[in-house]
Amino acid sequence: MKRVFLTLALSPLLCTGAAAQTSVTVYGIVDSALAYTTNVNAAGAGMTKMPGLTGSLPSRLGFRGSEDLGNGLKAVFALEDGIQVDTGQPSQGGRLFGRQAWVGLQTPYGTFMLGRQQNMTFYATQKSDVLGPNLFSISSIDLYIPNARSDNAIGYLGNIDGVVLGATWSTGRDAATSGGPAATSCGGEVAGDASACRQVTALAGLERARYGFNVAYDRMNGGPGAAFGLSASRYHDRRLMGNGYVMLGATKVGGGVMVRSTHAAGGDVDSNLYYLGFSSPLTSALQLDLQGARRDQKDSPNDSTMLVARLVYSLSRRSAVYAAVGSMDNNGTAAIALDAGGTVGPGMRQNGFMTGIRHIF
Repeated sequence: MKRVFLTLALSPLLCTGAAAQTSVTVYGIVDSALAYTTNVNAAGAGMTKMPGLTGSLPSRLGFRGSEDLGNGLKAVFALEDGIQVDTGQPSQGGRLFGRQAWVGLQTPYGTFMLGRQQNMTFYATQKSDVLGPNLFSISSIDLYIPNARSDNAIGYLGNIDGVVLGATWSTGRDAATSGGPAATSCGGEVAGDASACRQVTALAGLERARYGFNVAYDRMNGGPGAAFGLSASRYHDRRLMGNGYVMLGATKVGGGVMVRSTHAAGGDVDSNLYYLGFSSPLTSALQLDLQGARRDQKDSPNDSTMLVARLVYSLSRRSAVYAAVGSMDNNGTAAIALDAGGTVGPGMRQNGFMTGIRHIF
């Protein structure tokens, strides 16, 4: 039914021959939660809210298509819109297709893509992070992780017999001017400044049914007017990651480390992020996820430690309800909120609880 609907909708844009050979699928996630967190400001106030960024998974609506060109070659595309279910507004800085908007060629040796796409930092933690983009997760410590996408990018991603290789190169990493971490006003492609807003990411790893690991590299340059202190091309934000997972029966153990170095107008900041998690089925429908993480800022007392536990109960193959509790302990003047995109008083411990429901279609 989905393909019939899309064929009718797209028929004015497609010639008869292409429409007959092209497969187009609509898909999405609708996920919403209610969360309570303590110490959202220096006065110690608590807050109950419906988060816009995510509950357990970010909500989205997407279109994916392919055309078989023969000899193992396919023309492919993806258009994916992020949705804030609390208000119905688009995510990713208000972009229509802010999660993905690319076209490419799929070959037996991997897929080549052009456009706005998920870069290698996004893929690096996909199997080792047991909580993923949960509202309480390592995404709270580094909100770039679930928003690791690049505008104006040339990309490659391939998995050949379990060997995973990928890379992206962007001529202007982020053109949006407002909307949080997914909009940093660094469109790039500046005449006379070839390095402005450039971004390079790379990944190499091994994936098996019982174990896997990878290393990833991400460097984003600044540019005129860019956010987070990266206001000139001589500034940069660099991440080096190592991630891995192992299956112990039905239980997954996953973890990793991110070494980050930021050279910005406000000064240099170096930090390490460590995380370790466990995911285990308690019954055929109930799953328990546990994760601990720590951000260690070098030469500073401003460190943060996070602990999160989540239960997910599957109502069906597509629908689930979930609940999570967590704590973020901030030292010094650190002010990392437990909930991704939230607030906390400097140096304060924040505790939280959330519960929600999601449907995948």
